Amino acid sequence: MKTRERKQEDLNALAEQLNNSKSAMVVGFNKLTVNKDQEFRSRLREAGANYQVVKNTIARLAVKGTSFEGASEFFKGVTAIAWTENDPVVLSKAVSKFVKDNADIYTFKAGVVEGRVVNLDQVEQIASLPSKEELISQLLYVINAQAQRIVTVINAVPRDLAVVIKQIGDAKPETSTKTETSEEKPADIQAEEASAAPTESEETSEPTAETAPQTDENAGDAAPEA
Repeated sequence: MKTRERKQEDLNALAEQLNNSKSAMVVGFNKLTVNKDQEFRSRLREAGANYQVVKNTIARLAVKGTSFEGASEFFKGVTAIAWTENDPVVLSKAVSKFVKDNADIYTFKAGVVEGRVVNLDQVEQIASLPSKEELISQLLYVINAQAQRIVTVINAVPRDLAVVIKQIGDAKPETSTKTETSEEKPADIQAEEASAAPTESEETSEPTAETAPQTDENAGDAAPEA
């Protein structure tokens, strides 16, 4: 039989651990076998939770003044408490599934999540949520996917730039040809300029016309002498 001092130590230890916890589940059981008890404890350890069968009087004293005090009314009959300082979703998954799979042995009494007392239906709803690790994994997937898209875009920029430069290079001869063609004067304008410019034969014929009268005049002077 435990001494008063020993009971006080158990009370203080339980009160301290619950005070540092985020969530707790209160269960009852009957016709419990050693194998099932060990199996349940193993599942709770995997979920990062602690588990202890407690006396109702000690449990009521341990939760007094804490966020778990609302569960005091459920400390009746055989009572065990599972609690965790970690993600409450993980604990909810472990407890709700095991109690449901072993309903002939375990009974769910109440749960406390973030200071709120919840029943089994609410615990199952919490259990359906993704855990913190799952959320982190999903977030990392999204971040990595976005990062991969960014890398793809960055890698595509030099390729696109090279394509544009090549297109510009291919377009240069056509551009220069079009420029030369646009600089050539239309044929009709060239014809007008050609007709307006004096030719060499016209320039040469003018002095010849001036000398022609001189030849006739000389011829007239020679006639009387004959």
